[in-house]
Parts: sequence; structure tokens; C-alpha cells
Amino acid sequence: MRCFFYGWYLKCQSDMQTLAVIPAIHKTENKCTCSIQIITEDGAWIVPFAVDDFHQEGRVIKIGNNRFGERGFKLAIHTPELTAKGIIGFGPLSPLKYDIMGPFSLVPFLECRHSVFSMRHTIRGKIQVNGQEYDFSDARGYWEGDQGRSFPSEYAWTQCCFADGSLMLSVADIPLAGFHFTGVICAVLYKNREYRLATYLGAKATQIHRGRIKITQGDLELEARLFRSAGKVLKAPKVGDMVRTIRESVACSVFYRFRQGKRTLFEFETDRASFEYEYPR
Repeated sequence: MRCFFYGWYLKCQSDMQTLAVIPAIHKTENKCTCSIQIITEDGAWIVPFAVDDFHQEGRVIKIGNNRFGERGFKLAIHTPELTAKGIIGFGPLSPLKYDIMGPFSLVPFLECRHSVFSMRHTIRGKIQVNGQEYDFSDARGYWEGDQGRSFPSEYAWTQCCFADGSLMLSVADIPLAGFHFTGVICAVLYKNREYRLATYLGAKATQIHRGRIKITQGDLELEARLFRSAGKVLKAPKVGDMVRTIRESVACSVFYRFRQGKRTLFEFETDRASFEYEYPR
């Protein structure tokens, strides 16, 4: 592939603090670079690196003196704008039963492919970002990834770890063979049971409007409603180049409700949810 990107999203969430780190490599026809983005409730930073600083062996990525993998990650960033240092250790991961993309994982030429490496795991450690300490003692983590050429032109994504589990939901405009459709991928881990809603299983987005998303599949229904958000600026790939500006709230106010038939499995409002909403308001 001439133009591509490949990146991970590693989130650390406690009852009081949230931090996410995005190591990535990106290639256009003329250049290849890599980067680390860090997002907190207070700000977001992107640190560029030379492609020679990027090394990957299986599920371990190294960018300069920074390391990311199944056991956790280490940050050692020192620039005029950002100092980020510390170590986070992961407990046992919670992978999905099979690829979140399902049969779409076999379809060539997709604009973007999503991966979920762990829905929920314990984390321990401390990170300092420009002098502010993020203490994740017995906190929760989440780990996903993306690869392809570009992020979808329109999409919404949300993720949250909560008392009895974790959820991830994404809806996006998918171009394929000259056509467009709204694709859905969603995984809910609740009381040690995995639920999945996806286009390839019959899921449909019945509502995407003003930060409100509703997904239905058979007798399952998941609703996510964004209440308050203070999105921070991140960079996203467009034909392999990190030139698109998006906004993410790493910790914002969201209401979730998950139903099966007439039974409500859970409903709650939290200020620890992560949300990206790249649809017209």
C-alpha cells in the first residue's frame, strides 16, 4: 500500500483521571513519519518522530525511548512543549472472542480497519505530563488500534470502562466499491459476558443526531447520548498524512443504556466516557 497509517490507542481510566496515548506510523507517497499523541482532560499534544525511531515486533511498538505492548507502556518524551514520563503496567488483557471486523476483516481495500486488543484490564503506575501527576493505582485500561489509508469522512466513536464491564461503539460512513453505507461495530463486556452488535450481524444505526447514537440488532439496543464535551484537538490520517483535525473528549459526560428485549441490562451516566463525534451537529 502506497499510503497508509497504523496506530494504537491505549487508554488509562481511574475514578478521577483519564489519559490516552496514541503511537502511530504514517506514510504518504513522499514521506514516512511516526508520532505519539497524548490526550488528557486538560490538553492534547502530538510529538513527531523520524521513521527510523519506529520499531515493531509483534505486539510491541518502540518509538525512540518510548515502548508500548501487552505488558504496558513507558513514556520518555522531552520537548519544549511536552515532558511526559512514567511507566504503566497492565494486568491480564480481555480480548474479544474474534476480530471486531468479522468477515469485513477479509475485504481488501477498506479505508480503515479497526482492532480491539483488550476491552478491559487492570493498570498500575504513574505518568507525569508537564509536571502534573496521573496516578493509576488499581485503575482500568482499554486498548484498540486502527490501520488503513484514512479515517472515515464521518464517524462517531465512544468508549468507557464501568463497574461491571466495558463498551466500545463506532458508527461510520464506509465507502466500498463505489457505494457508501453506515457501518456499525460495537462490543459490550458486561458481567463477564461479551455482547456484539455489528453490521455483519444485522445491526443498524437508527439514530445519529446531536451527539445521540442508537444501535439496534434483533432484541438488543444500545444508546449513547453525549451531554457535555470539551474536545481536545488531535491529528488523524488522510491518505496516510496526519493533516486532518478531529476532536476527542477523553473524559466527558455521557449517558448509556443497553437493553435486551424489555429488560434493561444497564443504564448510567458517567463523566469518564471518551467520545469523538465527527458528524454534522
